[in-house]
Amino acid sequence: MTVFRSIRFRLTVLYSTLLFALAGAGLLVAYVAVDRAVDPKPITKRYEAQLVKLKSDGRTVPTGTTLEVAEVQQIEDEVNLRLLQTVRDYSLIALGGLFVASLGIGWVLSGRALRPVGEIARTAREIQATDLSRRIRLAGPRDELRDLGDTIDSMLDRLDHAFHAQRQLIDDASHELRSPLAIIRANLDASLTAPEAGDQERAAAVATIDRATDRMSRLVEDLLATARRDADSMSDTDVDLSTVAREAGEDFAALATGRGLRLRFALDPDLTLIGDPDTLRRAAGNLLSNAVRLSPLGGAIKVATGRVGDWLWLAVADEGPGIAEADQARVFDRFWRGEAGRGGSGGDRRTGLGLAIVRQIVESHGGQVAVFSRPGTGSTFVLWLPAADRTGDTRPPASTPL
Repeated sequence: MTVFRSIRFRLTVLYSTLLFALAGAGLLVAYVAVDRAVDPKPITKRYEAQLVKLKSDGRTVPTGTTLEVAEVQQIEDEVNLRLLQTVRDYSLIALGGLFVASLGIGWVLSGRALRPVGEIARTAREIQATDLSRRIRLAGPRDELRDLGDTIDSMLDRLDHAFHAQRQLIDDASHELRSPLAIIRANLDASLTAPEAGDQERAAAVATIDRATDRMSRLVEDLLATARRDADSMSDTDVDLSTVAREAGEDFAALATGRGLRLRFALDPDLTLIGDPDTLRRAAGNLLSNAVRLSPLGGAIKVATGRVGDWLWLAVADEGPGIAEADQARVFDRFWRGEAGRGGSGGDRRTGLGLAIVRQIVESHGGQVAVFSRPGTGSTFVLWLPAADRTGDTRPPASTPL
């Protein structure tokens, strides 16, 4: 019963029916044409004739034999009628044989046409969620089935990349969470549960646990932000980029003042894009968080916005230690931290996800993020975002707008 429900069987019946219908129509046309051309009729008038023998002297002698005779025209019509009947009979036999042959031919042709589909199905059955390395890679002409196979291969490439990134994120998150958990457990075992531990030791243990808990909370917060961006749960609307930069700067103004830093703004008006203002504010805030943490006491942080062609930009420049050229390609990777990020006090925000979230937010808005830095001269991070009235398909500039 499965064979009769298959596409191959349905295609076979379709091919056979179409071929049978075309052949039948052709034979019917030929039959009608012959019928009208020869005007076949049966003999309607028959006569009896006496067979005689002609003598040499001209006399006729009856032979006693009687024959049925008819007119010549009626005999021709009868011959034509029998010819037409013979054509009809042989045509019906030929149609029956053609129908059987067309079933076999249709079965073979449909099987050859659907062979790539079988390869796709077999490969799909062999692919598992934990192993997406298999590919279909159909050969043959560049037809619709080849395009389907290539499209599925492309989809598998994206899924494999996404699953690999997901596994890497889980592994990295597990590694990052293991350290504060180990710190909390060690301090609990060594100080809080030890009867000989004094009040000073317990206070130090509580402070250490508090810092580890704060680090875990920040890590979980960043992971949730990453998950929300992966889920594409944005609320897009018209956004003024300068307003986003101003609000993000005001959020860190008190912290910058407390560290003796000067926060300067250079914001252009009428910079509108389509996006999520909350996530864009978070991206700018992550850049400001790093700038405030890494800038030397008494230094300056500049927040600027502007437009170049179809692209809007938001830049945060600091006077921190800078980033080596070899590390600039990795600075936006998840859980990557440079020498400056690995240093500092335990209260610093150093989950290693801040800049990864920045890149994720910017790319989800169709933009790009860039860093311009040299060791000892500070860093400038630039968010390139497409303007709401963008008309071209150009790429953002490769140089810093500052």
